[in-house]
Amino acid sequence: MAADYSICLGTVGWGTWHSPDAGKSWIRHRAPFPLNSRIQALAVHPQEPRTVFAGGDTGLFVSCDGGARWERRGAEGALPTIWSLTIDPVDPETLFAGTRPAAVYRSRDGGRKWEKLAVDIARECSIGTPFVTSLVVDPDDHRTVWAGVEIDGVYRSQDGGDTWTHLQTGLYDPDIHAVALAATQPKRLYASTAREMFISDDLGDTWEALGIRERWPLPYARGLAVKADDPGILFAGCGETTTGETGFVLRTKNCGESWDMLKLPTQANGTVWGLATHPADADRIVAFSLFGEVYVSEDAGASWRKIAREFGEIRAAVWVPN
Repeated sequence: MAADYSICLGTVGWGTWHSPDAGKSWIRHRAPFPLNSRIQALAVHPQEPRTVFAGGDTGLFVSCDGGARWERRGAEGALPTIWSLTIDPVDPETLFAGTRPAAVYRSRDGGRKWEKLAVDIARECSIGTPFVTSLVVDPDDHRTVWAGVEIDGVYRSQDGGDTWTHLQTGLYDPDIHAVALAATQPKRLYASTAREMFISDDLGDTWEALGIRERWPLPYARGLAVKADDPGILFAGCGETTTGETGFVLRTKNCGESWDMLKLPTQANGTVWGLATHPADADRIVAFSLFGEVYVSEDAGASWRKIAREFGEIRAAVWVPN
């Protein structure tokens, strides 16, 4: 295996970890992250593949060398705790951040200054304070943005974030864990929740449940990733519960109609929380469990290797070419 890429992990209490050689060796970055930083979100610049943004409870940070060195971006305390990040693929100076308490913020200067957008998200829910778990920008129409909220459903803006609509028709479970967009014809929007996965073929106006209890080995749906070169293929992570004792990586090749359970080299020690892809190599998938295990596939999920090191609690991962 050629060690021609880097992996970055965002963790709870340990800031970021970086491997410059495909997971063989690892460095924990303390500076400039304050002590016990929780990094909840990582995002790769769409036009500068070595530029990575990291966000969490201590602000926004950026690396311009694939995660080897980091610096703070913007003023400390400019945002509440960041839970999700996305970058406009057409105008990469525009960033969106989803926070807890639940809100969406927009920056037009690469994350240096931020404005809070007018999204009427619930202030309280069954878990206490809602938070924005997922943000997606449509690469074909970058003024269309979706925000998934745990627990208040999915919101959509069609004017670049100025105004928002709450999308509720058919989306009966508002506990949104992840949102993903596939460039099928028509485009398909996916939303995972604690008990179900929903699909929309009309940009979120209406939703249909997939019925994962009958199709998946475990009922708790979490991370989602569309294969970079084939929008009909979707990878998903699942588990028993938020802190379940096991998890799986699943793959559909027909937009969610049927699913394959992908064989990992060991039984995952918890819910598979997230997955990372990159257009530089559409067959490379990085998957991670909530409790610190990392798995890598170089052949679109047909086989996997487990990274030897484990990392405590992982909340985000990306890989970038060297």
